[in-house]
Amino acid sequence: MFITADLLLNYQRCSRRAFLDRYGDVEQKDPPNDYLLKLIQDSAENRRQVLSSHEHREPRYQSGDWQKGAEETLKLMREGVERIYQPVLLAEEAGVTLVANPDLLEKQPGQSIFGDWIYVPSEIKLSKRPKQEYQIVVAYFAKVLAAVQGAWVEEAWLILKERGAFSVDLWETVPRMEAILANCIQTIAQQHEPEVFISRSRCSLCHWFSHCYAIAKSEQHLSLLPGVTQPRYVQLQALNLTTLEALAETPPARLEPLPGFGSETAHKIVRQARSTLQDTALLGESLAAHTVGKRPFRMPTIPTAAIELYFDIEAEPSLNLVYLHGILVVDRISQTETFHALLAETPEEESIAWQKLIDLLWAYPNAPIFHFCPYEVQTVERLGKLFETPEELIRPLLARFIDLHDCVTQTVTLPVESYALKHIARWVGFDWRDSSANGAQSIYWYAQWLTTGDRSYLESILIYNEDDCRATYQVKEWLVNFLNHATTSCSGTITHNELGYAV
Repeated sequence: MFITADLLLNYQRCSRRAFLDRYGDVEQKDPPNDYLLKLIQDSAENRRQVLSSHEHREPRYQSGDWQKGAEETLKLMREGVERIYQPVLLAEEAGVTLVANPDLLEKQPGQSIFGDWIYVPSEIKLSKRPKQEYQIVVAYFAKVLAAVQGAWVEEAWLILKERGAFSVDLWETVPRMEAILANCIQTIAQQHEPEVFISRSRCSLCHWFSHCYAIAKSEQHLSLLPGVTQPRYVQLQALNLTTLEALAETPPARLEPLPGFGSETAHKIVRQARSTLQDTALLGESLAAHTVGKRPFRMPTIPTAAIELYFDIEAEPSLNLVYLHGILVVDRISQTETFHALLAETPEEESIAWQKLIDLLWAYPNAPIFHFCPYEVQTVERLGKLFETPEELIRPLLARFIDLHDCVTQTVTLPVESYALKHIARWVGFDWRDSSANGAQSIYWYAQWLTTGDRSYLESILIYNEDDCRATYQVKEWLVNFLNHATTSCSGTITHNELGYAV
């Protein structure tokens, strides 16, 4: 049985992915999406840039022939080659073949079976920070390398984009790596398929996502319920609460003492289960309690104004670049909806797009600015400092921002799998013109535009961004109407004015 570094990395992210990578039906894998292909290309380019200033040699072997690769690597190590690019290292342990292929081995003074030199492993990553999963892999490289050269190294490195070389603390990391490796080997050896668990932050780029999601959907798996994290799911399993029906019928007080729950989370998760089971929107726990006089609650202000602005940003994090500010101007008096795309066609035009945004926002000095999640506010603050915009132009703008994500999560419980804009907007009836478009796709399109000059990529970005703005508008309209109807049909303890609507 072979254990590779990629398998160990994927096991840390998801034991099921590692299992499927070894035993799954390749016909059920998703093809790589455009954004993933971009990441692969960017990673390869970053690796080329790092290596461009260093002479190195590379073992020659046919892809997948680990034995030949290991033999060629050993020849280079015995010769005392200064740098070896993508070597293959093999070590046997308890009937398992460990395969390590760090990006680089560098020769340093020391003692090994080869003579008075020793090799130190380095891994080149596009990441800007030394993620723990990467440090574990580097420690794995050090372990296999020790078996090959007959000596442990005292240091091993991650070479990160912008940050440069990061020394992995092997004394601290190796013991944890050994435990993770042992669990990984056991999972693969037992050939028992791990339970599905959907975690969108980890699953979105996985090639098994569609396969696993279909299983989770058919089972109504609790991982599809917002708020049910893996640690919380373990607690629910211990109470045999593994179905939507069982969770919906559970008194929240039963969950409150569990680690990772508490009163607020327990009530939210049970209410989420009930909303999903009934496929209906419910007043949030705090607001529902307020309507029957059980507890005070401060409703977030959701104004309806003569003119409203809906704001959404497109950005490329790896370039630290905001390339599009989208603004939908809704004029209720003239009954018009006008979309403004403030686009930086090149990175050098970012400041021009920023100034156009400031001018447009101040053209409507009394209009509330609706957005979804904190990113827009954070970006306006950051760009204001970056481009030295006077604070008297920034501070009043920030006071006008209204985060609809906060408004939704504080007031209602929806039968959705996530409180991201797409899930909520689609549930209230909005459809994107390009159903596959998302923020990652937008980043890919912008990169293609910069590379090819094909304006169809820019057009795709503008359509997607406009739809995001219009989705935000539709969510706001739905929320105002729902809260107005729901609260006025209850006890009447919350008045129309208290909800923050214009009269």
